Amino acid sequence: MYLRHGSPVKMMESYIAVLTKGICQTEENGSFLSKDFDARKAYLAGSIKDIVSQFGMETVILYTALMLRKRIVVYHPSIEAVQEFTRTLPALVWHRQDWTTLHSYVHLSADELEALQMCTGYIAGFTDLEVSNRLDLCDVFVNLAESEITIAPLAKEAMLMGKLHKEIGQLIVQSAEDPEKSDSQVIKDISLKTRELLTNLASLANPSGDGEKPALDLEALKQKRFPPATENFLYHLAAAEHMLKTPETGSAALPL
Repeated sequence: MYLRHGSPVKMMESYIAVLTKGICQTEENGSFLSKDFDARKAYLAGSIKDIVSQFGMETVILYTALMLRKRIVVYHPSIEAVQEFTRTLPALVWHRQDWTTLHSYVHLSADELEALQMCTGYIAGFTDLEVSNRLDLCDVFVNLAESEITIAPLAKEAMLMGKLHKEIGQLIVQSAEDPEKSDSQVIKDISLKTRELLTNLASLANPSGDGEKPALDLEALKQKRFPPATENFLYHLAAAEHMLKTPETGSAALPL
């Protein structure tokens, strides 16, 4: 386009056409259509089945951490391994369609760590083993090279596992181990379970009169007499979904 017209204006016109109409047409190269490049295909580039094959039932720890918007740090000396693994993790919470939490290659430099710690929840990849001594950076530490997952001491209360987690973990493993199922089908199975979970959570919440999300009251949750681990998980999930009613404000809030 530039060689033909000698002007950046024509190039900008093509860019704006893609931005506004999703199409750009040229005589030499045919047409470019944005719809031919579905972002969801990029989201599916990694393999959930590979993650489950490596971590088995412990995959539910990763699922829980993502659902609760916790800080996950992944270590492996190979940058390729770190990037492939980390970019796949958000697919465990497919309903959010959010890959902005992903920081797939971080260095232990002051500037990068400062920027990382400004995020509420994240998935951060490192190739420096020294990060294993920085549990202040994470709630869940994944040593990909050793196939080990560690929950940081300060996160153990929120990450308490119970019967509900076992059920979710079994569903994830059974789906992933089915040779007839593709990665996208496994993601769909997990997503359906997540939707069921969120629907049940919403049913426990009180309707909001101001058009906002329904808010969950802790006392009302306690009255349901769920097992302690389930009650604990639902409480923290409500906070992560901005559905927790606080006594001070009477509105949904996300605790720091």
